[in-house]
Parts: sequence; structure tokens; C-alpha cells
Amino acid sequence: MTAANLSSMYPDGRVALREVGLRDGLQLTASFPSTEGKTRWIEAEYAAGVRYFDAGSFLPPARHPQFADVRDIVGFIDGLPGAVATVLTLNAHAAADALETPAPQLDCVVSATESHSLRNVRRTREEALGVVAEICRLREGSAHRPVIALGISTALGCTIEGQVDPADVYRLVGLGLDAGADIVSIADTVGYAGPLQVADMVRTVRTMADGRPVGVHLHDTRGLGLANASAALDEGATLIDGSLGGLGGCPAAPMATGNIVFEDLAFLCRTKGIDTGVDVRKLIALRKVQAEEMPGETFHGALEKAGLPLGLESSPAAQPV
Repeated sequence: MTAANLSSMYPDGRVALREVGLRDGLQLTASFPSTEGKTRWIEAEYAAGVRYFDAGSFLPPARHPQFADVRDIVGFIDGLPGAVATVLTLNAHAAADALETPAPQLDCVVSATESHSLRNVRRTREEALGVVAEICRLREGSAHRPVIALGISTALGCTIEGQVDPADVYRLVGLGLDAGADIVSIADTVGYAGPLQVADMVRTVRTMADGRPVGVHLHDTRGLGLANASAALDEGATLIDGSLGGLGGCPAAPMATGNIVFEDLAFLCRTKGIDTGVDVRKLIALRKVQAEEMPGETFHGALEKAGLPLGLESSPAAQPV
């Protein structure tokens, strides 16, 4: 991966909001959208100014049918000017498959706790770091050399082991960067943290990343997701995940619940004077597509219920491409 490619995907200082509903959001749902429904979802978000999409996971389709069309979804996003499709690759085989697609970013995961790592990917943390290094090596021989993003799961708490020592997280971050990761994202997988803890960790990881993008992946399990996102933004995090309607959760983490609500996250950025290029009004409207594709699922969000404050104009509808 070249610095020029990374900076073109994530311009310096620009806050990127990634909608993860079609990957993380489908991990615990009873139903999932058809391929046509997914493309409608993406098209509507793209029209609202969203440019970063978590397209799915490269997992065995027999066990994970919600991601059986991940190649089609990556191809569809690749056809949208300026759009970025990211995919989850939990092992080298998945990465090899992903490298056959035009996906510009491959996500790898290492858990901060041993117990979660064994449940989530059936590997120790050291073995998971070895997979990250192997995927980085595979990337070097690929035609388009995608960005490799390292996500540290349960970085701020674990429902299996409890509190997590930040020193363990920083050790994993350092080893992942040494292995070749271009991006680091910190995940509060089970919503344990508050703004102070998130701010401290983002501040330290940004120093370690030495100019590389730093993101956060937050869950709203205990109602602090948006407060934590605000703290991360204040400390310079530029990649923030959210899920339309607040869908999501981690199958390997007991008591894990949904991601922060994407449309509420976009509104938070608007109130902080951060221009993400996302039109919040259009995001709210497109939840109709989500409800049609996933009848019976429970969706969340304050803006969907209350709407935007009277007289407040939405952000511009599109980012530069």
C-alpha cells in the first residue's frame, strides 16, 4: 500500500463515517436483505452522501448466508464514484478471496482479551497477529494492494474477562502496525467505556500510529456510544463506524448489542461543526428501505423518532469525489 493510495481514500483531517449495517449489522439479525435490497440500501446512502461502506465478510456462505453475495456487493460499490468498500477477512483464505475483488480495504481483527479471541476467531491473540502479518504479505503480491485495517476488539472491556489493561491494547496495536497495518481502529465491542477512557486510548493510539488514520468502532450497549464518539472526534479520530438503525452486535461476546446509530452519529458531527458530506434528512428517509427488507427487526435511533430540530439545515448531500 502506498501513502498516496491511503491518503486518497482518507484525506488528511477529513472525518469518514463508515456505515457497517451490511456487515456488523447483519451478524445477529433473524433476517437479512436480498442482494437487490442491499444495492437499494447502498444507493440511497450514497445519494445521502455516504462514501464508506462495510460490504460484508468473506465467510463460508453455508454458515453465513447473509454474506454469500459479498463479491457482488463489493463490485456494486466499486462502481460508485468515490465510494469505498471495506470487507472483513478473518484468515488468509478469506483475504486471498478478497484480493480477487476490487475491495480497496481489508479489515483484520485481533481481540484485546484471550477469551474473546478464542471465541471469535478460535485463535490466541498471538496467532491472530500472525494472521494479520500473513494478510499484509499476501497484499504485497496483489494487483491493487488494498489498505489493511487492524481492529482491536474488546479494547475497552470484555464481558468474558471484564476490565482490559490499556497496556495490552497498546502492545497489540504496536505489533499490528509493525506487521504492516495501515489503519488502526479501537472497538468498544460491548459498550463498557465512557468518554474519558475512549479519549485516553485514542490519544495514545494516535501517537503510536504516527500519522496513520485512527478510528473507533463503538457499541451503544450502555447508552454512551455517541458520547464516546464525540470524545474520539475531539481527540482526532477520523474514522467512525455506525450502523443504520443501530443494528449489530458480536456473536462471540455475551450481552453485546448494536452499534451506534449511523444517522444519529451523522447528526452529532453536524452539531460539532464537522462536515462529513452526509445529509441526515436523507438518511432518516432511507430507513424505509431497511424496514421493507428486514420486516420484524427492531431498529433504533433518536432522530428517526424526533426528527431534526426545527430550522436546522442538514449537511451537504455529497462529498467531493
